[in-house]
Amino acid sequence: MAEEELIVKGLTGVDISLRIAGPGTRSYAFVTDWLLRTLLALGLLLTGAVLRLILALGGHRAPGNTVMIAAGILAIATYILYHPVVEVAMRGRTPGLRKAGARIVTLEGATPGTGALLIRNLFRLIDSLPVCYMVGLACCMLTKQRVRFGDMVAGTVLVVDEPDPVRSLGRLSAQMQRTALSLEALRLIHDLLDRWPSLEDARRTQLARALLAKIDPGFDPRRGETESGPALRARLETLLAGPGR
Repeated sequence: MAEEELIVKGLTGVDISLRIAGPGTRSYAFVTDWLLRTLLALGLLLTGAVLRLILALGGHRAPGNTVMIAAGILAIATYILYHPVVEVAMRGRTPGLRKAGARIVTLEGATPGTGALLIRNLFRLIDSLPVCYMVGLACCMLTKQRVRFGDMVAGTVLVVDEPDPVRSLGRLSAQMQRTALSLEALRLIHDLLDRWPSLEDARRTQLARALLAKIDPGFDPRRGETESGPALRARLETLLAGPGR
């Protein structure tokens, strides 16, 4: 059976396919995050207990009890708010999702906003019913895009975050230091070059001319009409390499 994919429009007008993460990936990510938030909560409780003991040994029993109550409240808050806070802070990722090689995106393939991430986490209350996320797992197994109920409401989906060193932010940042191109322009060029072999010659030369006219001040659109596909591709690769390379 073919793997489920989320098809979104690329920056150059070429469709981009993102592999949908299945229930196994979700479960692995969730268990990893569950262990982490449990350890954080237990760490807070242990810290409170140690401080309470120190205060009790010093004859300050009442403040020690207050410290323990505060540690308990912080531990519960950490356990409950872990997912919404971390997903917002990490822009659709958590340590568990990163470990599982997945990320949360919108149906358009973009990074979800704060509202969407908070909504999908609010509906964890339903997905976790009756026990062990049975509702959420059932939804993931039965829906086309392997989404749980919270994702349906928030308009999000979990996709495989496949590493691509050419398109990584670190590589793009390094290229920005040796070219005058913006980050968006670099992404546009990579998007087109990555899909160059799969495009028809007429389509890729059309996209290359339009892209060069937009980002390369030295490109003459009229002269560009006579340039071949390989020549246009060479121009794009030269822009990526930067001057003197």
